[in-house]
Amino acid sequence: MSAEALRLDGREVATYVWQPEAPASSSPRPFLHPVRTLAGRTVSHPHQFGIGVAFPDIHGVNFWGTRTFVSGHGPAWLDNHGSQRHERWERRGGGELAHSLRRLGPDERMLLRERRVIGWERVSGSVWSLSMRSRLANVTDRPLEVRSPAAGGRVGAGYGGFFWRGPAMSGATVLSPAGTGVEQVHGQSAEWVAVAVADWTVVFAPGDAGTARDRWFVRARDYLGVGSSVAWDAPLVLQPGEEIVRHVVALIADGALNADSAAELVAQSGHRAAADGVAEHGLRAADRPVVGGTLGFRSLPVA
Repeated sequence: MSAEALRLDGREVATYVWQPEAPASSSPRPFLHPVRTLAGRTVSHPHQFGIGVAFPDIHGVNFWGTRTFVSGHGPAWLDNHGSQRHERWERRGGGELAHSLRRLGPDERMLLRERRVIGWERVSGSVWSLSMRSRLANVTDRPLEVRSPAAGGRVGAGYGGFFWRGPAMSGATVLSPAGTGVEQVHGQSAEWVAVAVADWTVVFAPGDAGTARDRWFVRARDYLGVGSSVAWDAPLVLQPGEEIVRHVVALIADGALNADSAAELVAQSGHRAAADGVAEHGLRAADRPVVGGTLGFRSLPVA
């Protein structure tokens, strides 16, 4: 296993495992775990690999792990597990990791190439931000279908894309602009989604306009999970050479936030990201990003 520590002021706030050791049935992939608040509270879980980018079905290949949902049958163990392999580093340090990955099928043939950028910075004395930007390109000579289990008939199971698995605990509160509770936001688009417990809160927000149109997968029963869905209830067809570009920002806070404080945090962080400008991220003038949606987060280029 090979990993990179994410540090703020000398404090390790997360670990990015970029070369994991896992069985083929888990669809091995790079992931972030543990992820901690600035006070050291763990907000991720190793099951389903903490925080990462995973898809249950890309043209029949399982890039999620464990069982595959089969329409008309249900979950089944199939010999169809893919893997995500680190290819090369582009940047390592200065609050940013950037690398390319290959997504391989069970036959070791490459289906997609991804460029992933992970950024992190302190927002305040009790909050830091973690962003994950992904550009996923079809490198085959045929269209590839991206499907969620919901697209095959499993109602509500529209996951696939960015996903966070929270630690095992009860009593979590789900917040969003639409109201309190999973039912208010699961399967809907929203400017932000927050999960709050007694001593920490994680707020998720789309970092660009394309991601803002995606629906959220949210679960707080049995386990804590939040995902930004690329293909909720219908397949997304990726033509040869075509790309999926997504950017999600997680604001990780000590303490239990309410809806007003979560919304204020999103607004303040968006204003900060926009105001910090090009210099902080070392971008060339030609790479200047546009503001995504109504949040004000800068959508940093991923290519």
